[in-house]
Amino acid sequence: MSLLRTFTLAALLGAVLSATAAAPALAALPVTLKAETVDADGIVTLGDLFDGAGSASAVRVAAKPGLSVVLDAGAVQQLARRAGLNWANAEGIRRIIVRTGAEASSASAVATRTGNVEVLTYARSLATGDIVAPEDLIWGKAAVAPADAALDAEAIIGLAARRPLRAGAVVSARDVTAPQVIAAGDIITLTYEAAGMVLSVKAKAMTRAAQGESFAAQNLTSKRTIQAVATGPGQAAVGPSADQIMASSATRYALR
Repeated sequence: MSLLRTFTLAALLGAVLSATAAAPALAALPVTLKAETVDADGIVTLGDLFDGAGSASAVRVAAKPGLSVVLDAGAVQQLARRAGLNWANAEGIRRIIVRTGAEASSASAVATRTGNVEVLTYARSLATGDIVAPEDLIWGKAAVAPADAALDAEAIIGLAARRPLRAGAVVSARDVTAPQVIAAGDIITLTYEAAGMVLSVKAKAMTRAAQGESFAAQNLTSKRTIQAVATGPGQAAVGPSADQIMASSATRYALR
């Protein structure tokens, strides 16, 4: 091979590589999570979850054997990325609950279901006080669905078992309660926040409380007993922020 030909091929290869490096990578299509994630056919797709999914709408995410299914948000984000979609998840959502829109019936309707019906059951046995996690619930079959059988996993996740619960048992709303975060006698921190001012004092809880519940607390300095609202283990709010928590009907005990 002549020197001139070698130089020409090298120059051509360099030009091709330079052009390839300069070419912009295909950008992922930005999408947003739908306000209501519902599915009608038992197969959850990217189109069921995201607005603007385009050609990736038919990509399968999971099967939904019952009235709802709980998805790990991180896994969904990775699947969407592989399909060419970019979900930023700026809200920090941890899980996504997909419901059956047309079949979200009332508890009274459940009472009429008989035969080989689908019911929400416990995947493992839980002790009193255990917090129900997404992986603790699974859809199963039963001859009869009790009148108080839970229809939606979202309503149970994040709550605490009232009593020992057996694996395989049908999930009932009466099985669970808001998790206790403050016990009577606990030394806690009371926080007052208003107009950019934050004050904290130590107090003694006079009664127990779940997150978002009101309870009596005694200021350790003044010995005055006041009403506070539990915001977490050993933490409570007083004043305007406590009023806002109590007034909000959207207070939740587990993050999505």
